[in-house]
Amino acid sequence: MKTITYKNTKISFTDDGKGTAVVLLHGFLENKTMWDKYISVLAKNHRVITIDLLGHGETECLGYVHAMEDQADMIYAILVYLRLRKVVLVGHSMGGYVGLAFAELYPDYVKGLFLLNSTARADSDDRKVNRDRAILAVKQNYTNFVRLSISNLFSEDNREKLETEIEKVKLEALKTPLQGIVAALEGMKIRKDREVLLHFAPYPIELVLGKKDGVLIYEETIEQIEGTKVALKTFPDGHMSHIENETELKKILIAFLKKV
Repeated sequence: MKTITYKNTKISFTDDGKGTAVVLLHGFLENKTMWDKYISVLAKNHRVITIDLLGHGETECLGYVHAMEDQADMIYAILVYLRLRKVVLVGHSMGGYVGLAFAELYPDYVKGLFLLNSTARADSDDRKVNRDRAILAVKQNYTNFVRLSISNLFSEDNREKLETEIEKVKLEALKTPLQGIVAALEGMKIRKDREVLLHFAPYPIELVLGKKDGVLIYEETIEQIEGTKVALKTFPDGHMSHIENETELKKILIAFLKKV
């Protein structure tokens, strides 16, 4: 693990392997450990960087709202520190929103974009209301909110089968400070629509979705890639493809990195 200080805030990241740089970005309530089973596979041929986003894992909070642009600026600071000029971004859920924000702000640094259980669209009005409800819920009962939120990310069929894995995810999620959770919810609520990037980006983009994702409605999410060159891969499970479909996802990710 390595750290840098960014705007008086400690940022935690890892840096393994050599080759084309791949930056792995975790989702809401996750941290860089979600990629542990992927680092060894990808680092055989690539330089793999995992980052704890603001207010998650071992990275401190920067403020009351962590906008996707704030997260992107922080990633840029790490790339400058590591003297990296071109990277492939892989983002799970919120990590995908951050990857899209980075791609908009720092287009010259992007070599490819891999969106895992994510979307380029902004929150709908209903979704914004749900974010506010979530903020109230986590302030009222932190542990309940975190444990329930994680369970709901897996398809119902997998909840019993992956019980041990899910418990591990919950324990990692419970390391996220209250301020980090609230700041992320506030940041996701105000994020911009970046669908235009899917149409005009000059680099390869791939979207991986789960048919039974409880967070993203599959049919609505695929609408945004109609008429684009974005490649789509679909799994039959939930929002946690990196766990629910680990073996297949590794193959898809390696194939994507070869294309880039």
